[in-house]
Amino acid sequence: MTRKQKQHEDFRVELLGKAHDRAAFSCGIEVLDNYLKKYARQDVAKRVAVCFVLTPDGKVIAGFYTLSQYSVNLVNLPQEIAKRLPKYPIVPATLLGRLAISERFRGRKLGEFLLLDALYRSLRQSKQVASFAVIVDAKEEAVRRFYEHFEFLPLPETPNRLFLPMRTIENLFN
Repeated sequence: MTRKQKQHEDFRVELLGKAHDRAAFSCGIEVLDNYLKKYARQDVAKRVAVCFVLTPDGKVIAGFYTLSQYSVNLVNLPQEIAKRLPKYPIVPATLLGRLAISERFRGRKLGEFLLLDALYRSLRQSKQVASFAVIVDAKEEAVRRFYEHFEFLPLPETPNRLFLPMRTIENLFN
């Protein structure tokens, strides 16, 4: 077992539930903290997003991410990608809407762990509900670099919006 695997073996990813302590979560980014504390359960109840939490014990939240269905205008994709897709005006995608790690758990590569979990979950789901890619919004330059490290590509018309084709995700896990 590698050190990295051992580092993550004490954590599990599960759906956000009542037992999770949302009030104690702090990633240092107010909009993400507020989302988890005030809106995540509402979004889940209204079926507009699914929230997954990373937890060591079923209560403490070390990190979280959200997934939802999304669509992209074909004309907004890079031409070399768009020409390989059916000529529908809109193509289905998966939105990785939020991803955050608690300040308490920083430095353990848990952001990478959660991203890979979200990508794998999106890939599996794309076999049930079509999705061409995973879409993210990088609010800051450091976040953009994080996603680009995993081969996310910018959407030409919206530079802070990036995407990773399902084919690339599939290759990542093969």
